[in-house]
Amino acid sequence: MDVEQTVLPGIGLRHEFTTRSGRRIGVVSHRTGRRDLVIYDPDDPDRACETVKLNDEEADALVELLGAPRIVQRLNALHREVEGLVSVQLPIAPGSPYAGRPMGEAQVRTRTGASIVAVVRAGHVFASPAPDFVLSGDDIVVVVGSEDSTAAVADIFASG
Repeated sequence: MDVEQTVLPGIGLRHEFTTRSGRRIGVVSHRTGRRDLVIYDPDDPDRACETVKLNDEEADALVELLGAPRIVQRLNALHREVEGLVSVQLPIAPGSPYAGRPMGEAQVRTRTGASIVAVVRAGHVFASPAPDFVLSGDDIVVVVGSEDSTAAVADIFASG
C-alpha cells in the first residue's frame, strides 16, 4: 500500500492512499492535534466529498477499531512464515490469579520463553504492554511463542 505524505505549511501533514476499489482516502493531522478523515470524490480525486473532524479521543477509538484485528492478522501471517511460531489469544478470566495485578508479576517470558505482544481490553489494543500494565478480568492477551510455551502461559494465567 503506497501512502503519500504531504506537508501542509501552517497546518500539519496529509497522508493519502487509494483503496483497491479506487477510492482515495486521506487523513490530515493538524498541528493542534485534530485529525480530519477525508474521503475524496471518485470522479475528481482533488475534491473532498466528505470530511470528518476527529478529536484525539475519536481518532484513538478509530485507530483501535481498525488496528486490533490487523495485529492478530499480521501475527497469524508471521507464524505461517516461521515454522514452530504460533500466536494465541488467551482470555484473562475474572478469577485469574493475575486479574488486577501487573503483567510483569506473571514472569511469562522468564518462565516460558513466550512473549506477550498485546492486550485487548474492551476493543482497545494495548500493543507491547510494559511489565507494569495491570491485567483485568476479560482482557485478551496476545502471546507469541512455540505451542508448548504458549500453552504454559495459558496455564500460568489460569492457575498461577
